[in-house]
Amino acid sequence: MGSPFWYGSLLPDTPVSCSLENSFFYLPDRNRFACRSRDHIQVKIVFRTAFFITSQREGDIIDITQEVKQAVRDSNVKNGLVHLYVRHSTAALTTIEYEPGVLSDLRRALSVMAPDTIPYAHDTRWGDGNGRSHVKAAIIGPSLTVPVEDGTPVCGTWQQIVLLELDVNAGREREIMCTVTGE
Repeated sequence: MGSPFWYGSLLPDTPVSCSLENSFFYLPDRNRFACRSRDHIQVKIVFRTAFFITSQREGDIIDITQEVKQAVRDSNVKNGLVHLYVRHSTAALTTIEYEPGVLSDLRRALSVMAPDTIPYAHDTRWGDGNGRSHVKAAIIGPSLTVPVEDGTPVCGTWQQIVLLELDVNAGREREIMCTVTGE
């Protein structure tokens, strides 16, 4: 028989279920549940948290690797995935070697793709001047998923997890939602 099918969330009053051949039950910790098949019981953890980062200006690239590592530690997941999502349409998440040269290169590349010297329909409609910010954020994307192995996010030797502040308005507080799943 194949591995159990998992579905659902551990938010209050929402179901978690397994395939028809399996049954599920909650464990005392509300972030854990188990799925039992005929052959075995497998414990799954779903841990959700959020953290906040304050930027100073457009173009900030902020290393959030330590915050992500702390969330994974808090989850007690040993092997699985950590999924990050920034809840803003003018910010983005990615990985990069966090060194001044490549950070400058990334800023320049984004400026070429969405320059501040051309008109944007968004600016015409809303008058807030951040049309380029939305375009840059859409190119990079609002989410990132990283494997977790032995209780830590798996990043390459020179790879850090970063938040890109792309809004023209300075000093934004950004919420990053973090979901860690696994065993």
